[in-house]
Amino acid sequence: MPTITLNKDVLEKLVGKKLALEQLKDRISMLGTDLEKIEGNEIVVEVFPNRPDMLSEQGFARALSSFIGVKTGLRKYNVRKREKNYKVIINESVKKVRPFTACAIVTNLKFDDEKIREIIQIQEKLHIGMGRDRKKLAIGIYPLEEITLPITYTAKKPKEIRFVPLESDKEMNGLEILQKHPTGKDYAHLLEGKEVFPIFMDTKNEILSMPPIINSHKTGKISEKTKEVFIEFSGFDYDILSKGLNILVTALADMGGEIYEMELVYGKKKVVSPDLKPVEWNLDIKYINKMLGLELSEGKIKELLERMGYDYKNKKVLVPAYRTDILHQIDFAEDIAIAYGYENFEPEIPNVSTIGEEDRFEEFKSRIANVLIGLGLLETNTYNLTNKEDHNKKMLFEADVVELENALTKEYSVLRTWIIPSLMKVLSENTNREYPQNIFENGIIFKKDKNAETGIAENDRLGVALCGQNIDFTRIKQVFDALINALDLKYESKETEHSSFIPGRVARISVNDKGKSKGVAYIGEIHPKVLENFGIEMPVSSFELNLTDLYEAIKK
Repeated sequence: MPTITLNKDVLEKLVGKKLALEQLKDRISMLGTDLEKIEGNEIVVEVFPNRPDMLSEQGFARALSSFIGVKTGLRKYNVRKREKNYKVIINESVKKVRPFTACAIVTNLKFDDEKIREIIQIQEKLHIGMGRDRKKLAIGIYPLEEITLPITYTAKKPKEIRFVPLESDKEMNGLEILQKHPTGKDYAHLLEGKEVFPIFMDTKNEILSMPPIINSHKTGKISEKTKEVFIEFSGFDYDILSKGLNILVTALADMGGEIYEMELVYGKKKVVSPDLKPVEWNLDIKYINKMLGLELSEGKIKELLERMGYDYKNKKVLVPAYRTDILHQIDFAEDIAIAYGYENFEPEIPNVSTIGEEDRFEEFKSRIANVLIGLGLLETNTYNLTNKEDHNKKMLFEADVVELENALTKEYSVLRTWIIPSLMKVLSENTNREYPQNIFENGIIFKKDKNAETGIAENDRLGVALCGQNIDFTRIKQVFDALINALDLKYESKETEHSSFIPGRVARISVNDKGKSKGVAYIGEIHPKVLENFGIEMPVSSFELNLTDLYEAIKK
């Protein structure tokens, strides 16, 4: 968790009230942060990663002031209309490296050593936390007095980029910065192997920075003389960049700055940034009270929400634009609990008398695993994440997968919808081992489901794969029959079609569920083309069994 050092005098001035030392320690600890120490004029606090808006004196004071009842409710920030040249033009070339940016201008600033320290701290902490050490986002802050608007965000070949990097007196090209400059060396891996590097430049072709590496010494260094700044966030997800920008510009506004919007030109699409309008959420009061074990009235909930910096109107919560942690009703429940005071919850002994025991479904899965181990199979444990190449293309099957929005690598970019591709991957990585190779896995699969709370349904599946010279449909069916007999079940088998299996050698397995036949498994010989795609030279037979549905049928 990020640790920040706060200036006590600055914090108390922003809060609007001076608390006694012990009271200050108590309130900071009960705010949902971890107070490490208060020494002299320094407050050292550990802030949880879900609250990056508190990584500055301004953001922390805003939360604390509201929490202790000094300035409650939603803070409103005015975003002034842009001047004609307050514009950033985004060139298509950046799509290859860092495709998005969110920008703003803040004026009427009065910097001194302390305020510059505060700005550097919040920039560094946002880089580490929200930015994942600049992988997801990078931040640039520039003295507007040194820049001629509008700005262009583009990408060029490394050797075509030349400027004097921050804290240097020598002009370098893009590659030289990565090889010779200390900061360039630290973050070289973020641009390594790229054909082009991103840059911000003004209308006079003066380079401002090469994100996510370093700013220009001439146009990218703020000082006590700086009165106006241009701010940019660059990265891969505009929503994340926009929220990060909101955190920074509201902190500058609390320093006395005036925020101005900018027009971002993405080809034909134009976006106005920043957007500080609050987000509306419906509030489920019944759910909140159930989660907290309380019976709070709507009026009391409104009061508690206002103490956490929200507004509540017409049964809707207005969430500040700088809050990035509100994803579900449970997040409101947590904040209401903080405002209510954890010290005010009365501990109760549950009105039940039970003995802890293993979940019945887990017992069921363990029993299945023991049966298969007894048949000589090895258990594997693979990742829930995979890729379309292995999961669909190589399997000759087009599954509707759940894709990750911000996948770090192509290799792990989707959630699997069945287990057999994972087993095929294991077999493909062990072709230099002796045969037969008989493996299984109890694992979770993920499918889109509009009725599920998250839009994704999870099911437990069993995948079994036999691989060896004499493996065929008969061998895999023997394993399946042995398992079903051990579970004292009966099933029906019917020939079917599945593109991953050899035609005529694949069957659909069904069990009786409330008098109806319910499909729970596929069993068959894997198609030769699939084997070729995975580089496997031995026959493979396999089955996949839906354990969730099978267990429900057994219970009924």
